[in-house]
Amino acid sequence: MTESEKSFRTSFGLKGIVQHQLDQSYHSPLIDKIRAAGFLLKTGRLEIHLAKEFGFCYGVERAVEYAYETRARFPDRRIFLTNEIIHNPRVNAELQGMGVKILTDDASRSEITEKDVVIMPAFGVPVEALREFEKKRCVIVDTTCGSVMSVWRRVESYSQDGFTSVIHGKYDHEETRATCSRAVKYLVVKDKAQAEQVCKYIAGDPAGAWQKTPGGKRGTFLEKFKSACSEGFDPDKDLGKIGFANQTTMLSRESIEISEMLREALRARYGEAELQVRFRHFDTICSATQDRQDAIRKLGEKKMNVILVIGGYKSSNTGHLAEIASEFCPAYHVEDASAIVSREKIRHKKTGAQEIVETEGWLQKRGQAPFFTETKKISDPLQIGITAGASTPNRVVEEVIQRLIDISG
Repeated sequence: MTESEKSFRTSFGLKGIVQHQLDQSYHSPLIDKIRAAGFLLKTGRLEIHLAKEFGFCYGVERAVEYAYETRARFPDRRIFLTNEIIHNPRVNAELQGMGVKILTDDASRSEITEKDVVIMPAFGVPVEALREFEKKRCVIVDTTCGSVMSVWRRVESYSQDGFTSVIHGKYDHEETRATCSRAVKYLVVKDKAQAEQVCKYIAGDPAGAWQKTPGGKRGTFLEKFKSACSEGFDPDKDLGKIGFANQTTMLSRESIEISEMLREALRARYGEAELQVRFRHFDTICSATQDRQDAIRKLGEKKMNVILVIGGYKSSNTGHLAEIASEFCPAYHVEDASAIVSREKIRHKKTGAQEIVETEGWLQKRGQAPFFTETKKISDPLQIGITAGASTPNRVVEEVIQRLIDISG
């Protein structure tokens, strides 16, 4: 194998060989039928309403397809993933069943040789990790999503022009860590509350929100953001010129608000005339994320009784879909069909938190009788809205729908 054949970012041209496997694991004829019927399935008094956009996005579909093609291209080699290829347990388990191993720590990475194949996940990997694998001269298959790479180009351009990248994201998320590694100076804010703290620091904090500590105002800031900023970060110098970017799966509405907050803080500190040379912003929320967020809002406006949001509990974009859905009605983030324990009980990730909980009486209008009862018939339709994160296969969505049909009788 030549040096030019050591790294791949495009298909091996083997889709025809792996398509049957992909269809068997992830495709759903039922979902195709529901789409064709106007995204609505009626059975008895149960109505299943699908969001107009949900499930696998192009970037995820591409990454999974490339992973399957990699197994077909290198049938006799050891194949490793630097991390979960996407945040969906079903997909990762399928790949592991094909002999693809996930690298979990430094010790396992040290075993890689030039005869091995390493797959980079859809989130991408930090620059340092990429360089490490390149030095090992192993075969690299890079499935990084194009939308993520677009963010990288933005933060690299910010660094070249002397701007600090302020990134709306989760600092411990794989995508955000990979993005941060492309910036010289960076600061990660996870929400508006953290952004407000940054803005008060930039504007001079006239309200005295920063406590007086032995480390002073600067020391307090660094303590709060110690895990979410670049090495040697100095807020007194590094917040003077800001380039704003996002983890691609964050809430679009919140990212826009944070961008405006930062713009206003810089305007308050330096004046309108300086704003153009001190602030840059390019919307880096991926279009698939935006489409799914728009679709769940439209579904919520139809006044569902309950909305189920299907996806891995580690999935950022799925969690945000659940947050949006909960604005309209009771909403439950479930990983798969097994989370629907019964008519009375559901296991789900708590909205806006990491906790997995069980809720009783989930199929029940607030303050009213349950939708299902043994003592009397209730003729009102039970309208359940369904969406799924960008890393959720249609087959998993089908299994959830079938489970709903089964428990409804």
